[in-house]
Amino acid sequence: MQKVHHIVLMMVGMAVVMFSCSSTKYVSDGEYLLNNVKVKTIGDYDDVNTVNLRNYVRQNPNRRWFSLFKLPLATYSLSGRDSTKWLNRTLKSMGEAPVIFDSAKAAMTCIDLQQELRNEGFLNAQVDMERHINGKRVNLVYLLKPGEPYFIHTIRQEIADDSIVSILAASNSKSLLSEGMKFDASMLDAERKRITGILTDNGYYRFHKEYISYQADTTTNSRLIDLTLRLGLAHRNEQPDTLHTRYWMRRITYASGDPQDKRIHLRRHVLRECTHLSSGEPFRFTGLQNTYNHFGRLQAVKYTNILMHQLPGKDSLDCDIQLLANKPSTVSFQPEGTNTAGDLGAAASLTYQNRNLFRGSEVLSIELRGAYEAIRGLEGYSNQDFVEYSIETRLQFPRFISPFLNRYLRRKVNATSELSLLYDLQDRPEFHRRLLSAAWRYKWNFPGSNSRYQLDLLDLNYVFMPWISETFRREYLDNDNTHNVILRYNYEDLFITKIGFGYSFTKGNQSIKTNIETSGNVLQMGSKLFGGVKDNRGYYRVFNIAFAQYVKGDIDISKTLLIDPSNQLVFHMGFGIAYPYGNSDVLPFEKRYFSGGANSVRGWSVRSLGPGKYKEKDGRINFINQTGDMKLDLNVEYRTKLFRKLSGAIFIDAGNIWTLREYAEQPGGQFRFEDFPSQLAVGYGLGLRLNFDYFILRFDLGMKAVNPAFEEDDEHYPILHPKFSRDNAFHFAVGLPF
Repeated sequence: MQKVHHIVLMMVGMAVVMFSCSSTKYVSDGEYLLNNVKVKTIGDYDDVNTVNLRNYVRQNPNRRWFSLFKLPLATYSLSGRDSTKWLNRTLKSMGEAPVIFDSAKAAMTCIDLQQELRNEGFLNAQVDMERHINGKRVNLVYLLKPGEPYFIHTIRQEIADDSIVSILAASNSKSLLSEGMKFDASMLDAERKRITGILTDNGYYRFHKEYISYQADTTTNSRLIDLTLRLGLAHRNEQPDTLHTRYWMRRITYASGDPQDKRIHLRRHVLRECTHLSSGEPFRFTGLQNTYNHFGRLQAVKYTNILMHQLPGKDSLDCDIQLLANKPSTVSFQPEGTNTAGDLGAAASLTYQNRNLFRGSEVLSIELRGAYEAIRGLEGYSNQDFVEYSIETRLQFPRFISPFLNRYLRRKVNATSELSLLYDLQDRPEFHRRLLSAAWRYKWNFPGSNSRYQLDLLDLNYVFMPWISETFRREYLDNDNTHNVILRYNYEDLFITKIGFGYSFTKGNQSIKTNIETSGNVLQMGSKLFGGVKDNRGYYRVFNIAFAQYVKGDIDISKTLLIDPSNQLVFHMGFGIAYPYGNSDVLPFEKRYFSGGANSVRGWSVRSLGPGKYKEKDGRINFINQTGDMKLDLNVEYRTKLFRKLSGAIFIDAGNIWTLREYAEQPGGQFRFEDFPSQLAVGYGLGLRLNFDYFILRFDLGMKAVNPAFEEDDEHYPILHPKFSRDNAFHFAVGLPF
């Protein structure tokens, strides 16, 4: 502990030195350091979003760590003026130069804020600026005086082209403008885009939104606006204005974009299915975009270029689709490091991929993987190593493969059908385990949608144990003193027949992921219908193999609040629940939940928390006992940009796992509403992230704050009685936790 005190004192001393160094060291006489900027509204205006208006501020002060400390500026100020010295150059490159107040940018900010307020319907808005000077520092306050908003009184349309009038008439009910709404320039522009989209999808190939304008008239002493939408005529080579031309598709051709290879390596049927423009129909801009999107999804295609040719003097278009092929096959090798509950190891994978197996951009991938870990802490076993080998084959079709879907739906969605086969061989000192898996699934989304869907139509898993060591069998499986039903169940041959559905939604700074799956229902029904006989433990069997029966659901929600370009606050909630029934009293090990680790409650190492207030006493089998049927994760993380590619975080995590049934080998692990609050584990900590653009390396140091599995009072609230060696957990991971 004395070493810890010395480190803390040293860090405090460094902080004092940095902050005591003048932040105005590099601010010349007559200049001011921009210390703080605020945007405030004079009066009570609920419909004025000052957070969004902050984006119109042209000059912001130096970055703050966690919105509190200007450490980048302090680091820069520590440097000397002699730029020939390495230390001075390093401090300046790591830090951030002082932001010098620019009165011209401040004046332009006032103009921009005023214009935006007027665009939002506050036509009499005014913006003032206050400067509060303290030495060489200045604090700015932009004062917004919106005044009363204006509203749309009447709406008229003046459209000279009768053909366009008839097309728009069918969609007027979907107009974004309505009488009585607040005048908003962004809504006016959105309506222009909506009308433009309708017309470009009805053959008006050369139409653009600049043909649409507005005239807004107000009356004296009134905040009501009479709005007129005008759609002008087309301009043709300095000739008098004419009506807009409606274009029709004539010929659609395909060509290779590779001058060395003129052949297109895709079937004609695939080309037609990806093309969303049709001969004899009007030109449609969304059809053009969908054509780009669908060809872009094909891994056999590297680049797509679509050229539209207007026939001279005619209202017809020819379409030339040029496709540049990708490499037909690749081989890749990927090494990786592993860390399973502190046991270090290495793994490597070799992957072959064919991107155009049947000339329809079908992707075949074959992956060979091998892994090795040196296991610590095992006694009584001749071998102390873990070895794993696996081979996985995937075949992906870039479309729905199903006889029940019509052509319209196939063309409307972006879909992938996937067949996968896996054989996994694991040899541990205690046992040998094998997994044989086969699955057929669909993944799809609608163009322009933020939603994603996945249907696991059938996922078959056969888990079998060809060898179990005598030591393991004697001490755990056949020992009447430990008689662990969870342990026994997970070391028997098992058949899992999963059907599942997943949905995810991502928009802006928020995301939702859900999944539900079930297993064994069809086999249970078949066993009953065809007179199946239960074994002496009450289980039906298929080919003399017990099958699992359960239902499981998960939801994961995250939301990010952007405080400023350098700081953000992230909220996350994850909940999962699974229930074994019918042919199962226990969930299969792969379907059980665990808590702790880099993506859960980070005050605990992986698989070391729960269930409930259960405390594991035999670390050799805690990977079984410290699992559950229900899981809750609650996380709050404050992220800030530090230096260059280095970012930091502070976090608070809470959660645990529980069992739904009471198991004798997991005392205190069953979920009960009255015990739920006292069984929530809480942790806190600090993190560093190295952002290399393509991937992020993450280091988190978590500490226990509230420990539901305690024996002594000091262990219950470690935040009040901290002990670093007992309460810390260090995590290294790739990617953000949520």
